[in-house]
Amino acid sequence: MGTTIKSCNTGIYTGLIRQYIEYKRSLGYKMEDLDERFRRFDTLTIERNETIIGISKDLFEAWNRPLAEESESNRYHRISILRGFSAYLQLAGYDSYIPRMPKYSSVFTPHIYTKQEVANIFRECDRLFLRRTYMYSPVCVMPALIRTLYATGIRIGEAVRLRHRDVDLDTGYLVLRECKNGCDRIVPLSLSLKEVLKDYVLFKQSMVTGINPENLFFESPDGRPCNAGSIYEIFRTVLFRAGISHGGRSRGPRLHDLRHTFCVNALVKMSESGYDLYYSMPIIMTCMGHRSVEATNRYVRLTAEMYPDMLRKVNEAYKYIFPDIGIDIDAPNDEL
Repeated sequence: MGTTIKSCNTGIYTGLIRQYIEYKRSLGYKMEDLDERFRRFDTLTIERNETIIGISKDLFEAWNRPLAEESESNRYHRISILRGFSAYLQLAGYDSYIPRMPKYSSVFTPHIYTKQEVANIFRECDRLFLRRTYMYSPVCVMPALIRTLYATGIRIGEAVRLRHRDVDLDTGYLVLRECKNGCDRIVPLSLSLKEVLKDYVLFKQSMVTGINPENLFFESPDGRPCNAGSIYEIFRTVLFRAGISHGGRSRGPRLHDLRHTFCVNALVKMSESGYDLYYSMPIIMTCMGHRSVEATNRYVRLTAEMYPDMLRKVNEAYKYIFPDIGIDIDAPNDEL
């Protein structure tokens, strides 16, 4: 059906976009950082004087056009978002065009940090110091934060949202709330990481920082939340001082590669310890917060040359589950 709506200061899809986001969130999707993309789409419909609800092929192609200095990954993701919205419009009874997704192939390969590189990163994090004129800086959290990312594989966004009530240093686990897939999960802590985090808490107390259960666990000395962008910048400095070359924007190594490294190391350790990957991969999947074993299996295929025996074991265990096709580790819709 086609419904004509007069548009003034907002586009004809404003209300439906809001409903779509709420619908997706009810299914467990985070739908983060989409406001700007949908606002741009709304603006496009106003500029084109769209009055009939239902995305036409012409409107989709207008949205599909590459933007200046836009990466292939961002364009693919932008098209995917509108395609999902168009499918929602069809479910709502509108005649809306749903095109095929363009072919996408990422040439990016995550960096798996070596043990020596990790040791160098830890060393340089420990050498960071905080000037009293920069009490808002997250520099002081870096030694504990980077070790936490490396030893648990959690995402930086999950780490900076942790509160003291979410960190159990007696039993040894973290409670991650409202993760990427919309669910909470529990992540165990190693004995060494428990000691690191206990020392960090003592440091916070020495800085007269509150340890209230509702306070953020990782925060600057003046109590401000840690900004992920600031953490990224400091980590780039750490990489430089650790002698780990950076390939430039979108090339890495990245902070997120600590997560990749954790998963690969965990799978290797389980395999070398004699664990059956048929059982161990779902455990890693749960710990990482993946929705499917396939998402975890992507890490294994990254290390085919490094660990050929492990890859052989995985292929034997899953040869009837996963088709033998190329899978990009950083495809826009992955769950890593």
